[in-house]
Amino acid sequence: METLASAMRRENRRFKAPSSSSSSALNSGRVPLVMAFLSCLAWLYVAGRLWQDAQTRMILSGLIEKSSGNLPKVLSVEDKLRNLGCVGIGRKIAEAEMDITKAKSEGYLWGNGTAGGGGGGGGSSDKKKLLAVIGVYTGFGSRLKRNTFRGSWMPKGDALKKLEEKGVVIRFIVGRSANRGDSLDRNIDDENRRTKDFLILESHEEAAEELPSKVKFFFSAAIEAWDAEFYVKVDDNINLDLAGLIEMLEGRRGSQGLYMGCMKSGGVVSEEGQQWYEPEWWKFGDSKTYFRHASGALFILSNNLARYININSASLQSYAHDDISVGSWMMGLNATYVDDDRLCCGSSRQEKVCSHA
Repeated sequence: METLASAMRRENRRFKAPSSSSSSALNSGRVPLVMAFLSCLAWLYVAGRLWQDAQTRMILSGLIEKSSGNLPKVLSVEDKLRNLGCVGIGRKIAEAEMDITKAKSEGYLWGNGTAGGGGGGGGSSDKKKLLAVIGVYTGFGSRLKRNTFRGSWMPKGDALKKLEEKGVVIRFIVGRSANRGDSLDRNIDDENRRTKDFLILESHEEAAEELPSKVKFFFSAAIEAWDAEFYVKVDDNINLDLAGLIEMLEGRRGSQGLYMGCMKSGGVVSEEGQQWYEPEWWKFGDSKTYFRHASGALFILSNNLARYININSASLQSYAHDDISVGSWMMGLNATYVDDDRLCCGSSRQEKVCSHA
């Protein structure tokens, strides 16, 4: 029996061994088939996507061809302007450029009768120009001086309005505080609401060291606000014979290129720290002498000269004093210097139109 059992176990082991190897061979044969199947699926997916993309491109190309067929392939500047409705604007710009070129050739000086003034006294060409705009320099701490002027040579209230109707505008000229909106600015605004006799230079900072630039802001603001024959700058320590000044200017109405005042010259102070020190002293040569210019206490510019300052203010060199600055600007122009001793406020002449207050 033991022999028979041993023989059966040997037979079973012999038959089991081949079964295990055949199962392993079957499993190893299935892997390539699965991989091949998955590769086919991936290829079919990629091919389908490529076909869809090709179809999409064809559809988009057809739409673009149809839509672009109604438009010119290249738009000219004229076409673009026409599409934007800018042809009229472009024509106006071209006309303005021609006007600017003409003005440059004339030096912004002559033949300016077509240029209109702005604001209070400006107007159309059929309206008579004002005779003069008189600007009286003032500062934040000069309220007593202003009240003195209003009670003496300078009209106030209704009398000031009537004078303007006759062609003469008078305003106190002041800038703004370095600290915008502080009590200094508010006090000026309050005073102006009551008296209505200020021209406030919004872009100018009122300070002693900024005085040379104040003259540019004054003439620019004045000519933009009023169209007048003359623009007069007056210091706040000067009393005017208003009737005498008006008579003088009436006799020169219609004149162009006039630079009027008490002409003088003098030495240039080159030592820093001294009164009237000129930082740009070296520009005046070895003799250190100023050129002829109107005294800063009172000087007058005709309309076209004031307009020149307004147009070119950004490029005009300012010196330590406003009268020197204006004199330097006039030197390069075909201006007519009028040296009238009636405008010398410190002289002893009886017929003078100004005097020191």
